[in-house]
Amino acid sequence: MKCQKCEKPANFHITELTGGKPQEVHLCEDHAREYLTQAGEAGEPPAGTNMAAAMAQQMAQQIAAQMAIGQTADELEKLDQQACPVCGITFYEFRSQGRLGCPNDYVCFKKQLEPLILNIHGESQHVGKSPKGASVASRERTQLIRLRREMKSAIAEEAYERASQLRDQIRQIEGGRESRMGGDE
Repeated sequence: MKCQKCEKPANFHITELTGGKPQEVHLCEDHAREYLTQAGEAGEPPAGTNMAAAMAQQMAQQIAAQMAIGQTADELEKLDQQACPVCGITFYEFRSQGRLGCPNDYVCFKKQLEPLILNIHGESQHVGKSPKGASVASRERTQLIRLRREMKSAIAEEAYERASQLRDQIRQIEGGRESRMGGDE
């Protein structure tokens, strides 16, 4: 992700509540320092300290809070590269779009999503109603997507024996679905 004020990589991701609504700012180190300095000028420095020391202290506190809440820039960069093996969405794409690619993403990004879900919903387990048979159908769709992706990869690697095994697994799952649905798929 690039800085909102220049072309450098954004290493600081700051969320502020403005008027009760969260507002994200993505900045490079230089612009983050400038942004935090401007924010520090809005408040009064503690008695007996000069302005520069007060701003440096406030910036250090805000950076420490940012690091305590999130990850360091290096950890975030590594996390952004992590991709779902089923749909291929990266964590960076999720952060940018605010949408996941498939149900498997909840498993793939569980460590990062759980605090977010708890914060938004207050719970991490669904307690409402679900359509009958939805969980079986959803698992099968996810498994088919994964198997097709693996088969495509096996063909690209010229591992034709593995590809044929995956093709057979796909046919078996699809055959089971058709028999449950009365062959009308």
